[in-house]
Amino acid sequence: MPSRAIRVIGVLLFAIAFVYFIRLSNSDEPTQQEFTGQTMGTIPYTVKVISKESLPISYGIDSVLKAFNQSLSTYIPDSEISTFNRLDSLVYESEMFYPVLEKSREIHEATAGAFDPTVGPLVNIWGFGPDKSIDVPDSTQIDSLLRLTGFDRILFNTSFVAKQPGMYLDFSAIAKGYAIDLVAEFVEAKGVTNYLVEIGGELRARGKNLKNESWSIGIDDPLVAKNERKILSILELNNLSLATSGNYRNYYEKDGVVYAHIIDPRTGYNRTHNLLSASVFSSDCMTADAYATGFMVMGLKASIKVVEQDPGLEALLLFQENGEIKSYVSPGLKPAIKVLNSSNWEQ
Repeated sequence: MPSRAIRVIGVLLFAIAFVYFIRLSNSDEPTQQEFTGQTMGTIPYTVKVISKESLPISYGIDSVLKAFNQSLSTYIPDSEISTFNRLDSLVYESEMFYPVLEKSREIHEATAGAFDPTVGPLVNIWGFGPDKSIDVPDSTQIDSLLRLTGFDRILFNTSFVAKQPGMYLDFSAIAKGYAIDLVAEFVEAKGVTNYLVEIGGELRARGKNLKNESWSIGIDDPLVAKNERKILSILELNNLSLATSGNYRNYYEKDGVVYAHIIDPRTGYNRTHNLLSASVFSSDCMTADAYATGFMVMGLKASIKVVEQDPGLEALLLFQENGEIKSYVSPGLKPAIKVLNSSNWEQ
């Protein structure tokens, strides 16, 4: 075949492919884009967006999370919060520090001190911090750390924050939720109305998925072995955020005694009760994340009281009674629950 004819055929094939691509890109049918990565060290994240056009937002998502870490990660030596913990006072370097302080104060007060971002040294001494050595502390050690615990001792306004020397601020119990909200706000600013943002198991959903249905998530069965996973129920997220905290995966046993990672910042001691997990739902994930931690400290009855007094909260609380899982489901959440394992589920 003459070379000219080959060139003509090549041009025609390119033109056909280009037209096909243009038609696809202008299609009225939405598609799902998925962006994944890691943040806060090794915590995985996933962002799913439903859109009729291709959105080049991967770099933007990473930039939001990088800025978040540089402000609020205690694992970064020169982060904003690490600087504050060294110096005891700080004029804010970013716009992220103040909102999480304000939300922490709100939920610290609402939970009567059960949620407290200054509890880190107590968590560490019980063996649930970066140093995983297990050495059950004595009352003298705990009393000394309680003098350096209490979020009401953190003084701040819209431009400045200060603390007593020796105190340590750590937003790990609220950080994932806040990071999710920041990513969600970035996605919404790009015009996306249907999305799911997930970081380390915490979620924020808006709109519908690719099947034009509400986004669905699974709730783990808290009575299976520590290294196993089993879905107990499926819930539909109708424009809600979700965070879950529980005793059933982060614990250790020493001398026949089980120690869970939930430390009561008001007493300094391990908190034991029959509440196995708290899944909290709110419009923003920062609120849900903080309340999930606070509820695990408070226990079942006190947590139910908070939920029933706050119209912005919904909760699924799983607790153990006579060897069986029972649940409290707030009224507004019941229509969203699909029970899978009904033999272990009582309401």
